[in-house]
Amino acid sequence: MVTNRLSSIVREVPPSLRSYYEEQGWWTGETLGEILADGLKKHPAMGFHVHSAVRPYEGTFAEVEVVARRLAAGLKARGVGPGDVIAMQLPNWMEAAATFWASALLGAVTVPIVHFYGPKELGFILDDSEPRVFITAAQFGRMTHTPDTSAHVPIVGVVGRDFDDLLADEPLHGVVEVDAAAPALIAYTSGTTRNPKGVIHTHQTLICETRQLMSNYEPGRGRQLTALPVGHFIGMLGAVLFPVLDAIPADMCDEWNPTRVISLMDSDGVAIGGGPPYFVTSLLDHPDFGPDHLRFFGPIGLGGSTVPASVPRRLTDLGLVVTRSYGSTEHPSITGSSITAPEAKRLLTDGCPRPGVEIRLTEDGEIVSRGPDLCLGYTDTSLTARAFDDEGWYHTGDVGAIDDDGYLTITDRMSDLIIRGGENIGAAAVEDTLLTMDQIAEAIVVAAPDTRLGERVAAVLRLKDGQAMPTLGEVKAHFAAAGVARQKWPEELHQVDDFPRTASGKVQKNRIRKLVANAAPQDVPETTHA
Repeated sequence: MVTNRLSSIVREVPPSLRSYYEEQGWWTGETLGEILADGLKKHPAMGFHVHSAVRPYEGTFAEVEVVARRLAAGLKARGVGPGDVIAMQLPNWMEAAATFWASALLGAVTVPIVHFYGPKELGFILDDSEPRVFITAAQFGRMTHTPDTSAHVPIVGVVGRDFDDLLADEPLHGVVEVDAAAPALIAYTSGTTRNPKGVIHTHQTLICETRQLMSNYEPGRGRQLTALPVGHFIGMLGAVLFPVLDAIPADMCDEWNPTRVISLMDSDGVAIGGGPPYFVTSLLDHPDFGPDHLRFFGPIGLGGSTVPASVPRRLTDLGLVVTRSYGSTEHPSITGSSITAPEAKRLLTDGCPRPGVEIRLTEDGEIVSRGPDLCLGYTDTSLTARAFDDEGWYHTGDVGAIDDDGYLTITDRMSDLIIRGGENIGAAAVEDTLLTMDQIAEAIVVAAPDTRLGERVAAVLRLKDGQAMPTLGEVKAHFAAAGVARQKWPEELHQVDDFPRTASGKVQKNRIRKLVANAAPQDVPETTHA
């Protein structure tokens, strides 16, 4: 059974750490279902708003809770209970909140899947997580439900088609009891592996993370627009859990459209709290944005993507208070700055350790961390064995420096990860797809600097003898045919006669990164020859 499989593969937290986290109150006996039900009971009339051109919604917490509890009752009648996996691939719609709430109330394990994942990634995730339930949409943007991909899942509900058939007439009462130390969520993230990595979080780690993040917000902050996709677990927490616990309306949009967001500022007074730099800079650069719109920004927390040094400085010069943070799906809140920290620390470093979090550097400068919001490992136990040691330290794969005041600055990345607009893209998977093109002998994929998204995907190619360099359009068509998510498609191409290599023949990726960065720091043409 999936429950036993997940429980048997999570790593053992050292007893001394577990006791310490419990003594400090970072880990409690509460579950996601319990804190959610308590918040909903306290604020039933709070507004719930979905800003969408295709599936808008206006209602209250109480009305969405009824849908969630009817879904929970319907799934329970079909045999779904604590520890069973409920996967969902939905845009930021009301049904996404209802599905997450229903899963939490049932004590199930939620698997959020970003809506732009293609059939290749989706198929792997459904095979790896073995869900009892899969909730998705018939179509949204480039996403189209393909029944064959989820044919092995016992219960499938498609919003706009048969989702309502899963709703029982009578809603579930109360909360199904489950161990707070049990798995509550599997978040899939791209890394240096060819397939997404399944990161396992428990009720305790997620609740700790929720409180860590909420401590950054000002009380009574009013309506906040969430644009991060609910398929990303931080986006899910921010969109449909934080508002319930913080007693503020829920406002989310299913696509990032700066024109629409600025209009919502004017009409509804929604504010923006930060996230990947693009969410902020795309508004500032829009012709409809004026000085009066600055009042809709509170303190801006930048994270989830590489932060170009110019962005915090630009925001500060506009009179905004900016902080930076550092974390990952595995360890969401490693470091960060408070709004009262010295300006240089807030703008030029990634902050100091969050409460309960410890960090140190290995001999080669790699950052290792541990803390009460750290995950319990991966669905692939071989990845867990490589990333965690017996003392509970997590090897981040990032390189950094710690100053005399304990502030961390990320200086490099040991992995080949590309962080494009807050989404992780593994170079290996992109390289694999490129190598299925007949004319390509060798492909190296690295991050190229991007003023809008932080980083973009750059492919450096060595061709087979006598072959012509493919155009960017041909490469994109090839990736589309392979079913790869568009975010992973190369956005610029470079050609080399050969790669710089070590004495053993290994490609020196650090030199490739410099080659790409120096080719054209702003607007790189689709193909260059180095």
